Amino acid sequence: MTNSQTPIHATAYWTTAKEHGELRAEDVPAPGPGEALVRALYSGISKGTEMVVHAGAVPPRVAEEMRAPHQEGQFPGPVKFGYLSVGVVEDGPEGWKGQRVFCLNPHQDLYVVPVESLTRIPDDVPSRRAVLTGTVETAVNALWEAGPRLGDRIAVVGAGLVGGMVATLLRTFPLQRLQLVDLDAGRKQLADALGVDFAHPDEALADCDIVFHCSASQEGLERSLQLVGDEGDVIEMSWYANREVTVPLGEDFHARRLSIRASQVGAVARARRHRRTNADRLDLAVSLLKAPVFDAFLTGSSRFEDLPGVVQSLADGTLEALCHVVEYPATSPAAHDSETLR
Repeated sequence: MTNSQTPIHATAYWTTAKEHGELRAEDVPAPGPGEALVRALYSGISKGTEMVVHAGAVPPRVAEEMRAPHQEGQFPGPVKFGYLSVGVVEDGPEGWKGQRVFCLNPHQDLYVVPVESLTRIPDDVPSRRAVLTGTVETAVNALWEAGPRLGDRIAVVGAGLVGGMVATLLRTFPLQRLQLVDLDAGRKQLADALGVDFAHPDEALADCDIVFHCSASQEGLERSLQLVGDEGDVIEMSWYANREVTVPLGEDFHARRLSIRASQVGAVARARRHRRTNADRLDLAVSLLKAPVFDAFLTGSSRFEDLPGVVQSLADGTLEALCHVVEYPATSPAAHDSETLR
């Protein structure tokens, strides 16, 4: 174990004010019993949620509920936020040293957490791809919430990271029909890579059994209500933050007895809550990432030291991404080689 008197120097990304972030040096304590020291290899930027934090747009009413598991500080800032981190255990309890792990931790090069917070990455899942574990977990939770059945007709509205991930998992289900729906015709390239049918909202097929709404737009939710069949379910996965949304409840929603159900990853979906833990859900999510198809979501990478500028570029639209990967300095070149770490 690390000498408890020796400080561990780390660097972390903080949102310090509205639309401003910076890297800050800090000392972290040496790992105690049941804790592990993790050196980050990669982290992923969860564009939707992290841009809300960057914009200082987290509603005060739900600020506590929207905290990330290892967040420090408070919204709107200064706050250390993020939850897609992959690293290697450098020190910890027996059986953990050298283990590749996923952790719901902010963007930080070295950190200490309880081993209960770590998810072991299987040998057949590359480290870079493993940053998607938290997003796959979100999609798994939504499927548990919706409970798709044999022969269902399903639409996923919004072909971003979350919507695309839901469609990726559904593509292996025995459905009658699955469409990934988006205004951006360029998203057809993602749909083709995933092996999923793509449709513009005006051309999407209606009478769906389930519609997953992931576009975080008023228009997307309205179209979802039009696409779902009588007495069908719209699974709402968008987070609108502090934006007000108007929905025409006097039209399809009321006349056709529709349901809108929220799916939020903070708690295991009610249908599985008594038989699955958060850790079980993460173990399932990372195991699914053995499929190379998920690499379609990794749309760019940058060095950790460039992170403040990258976040701003994502926020102002000069950089497009599904999941942008942050690369951390390694103790050796082989540390970033997914083949070496398998």
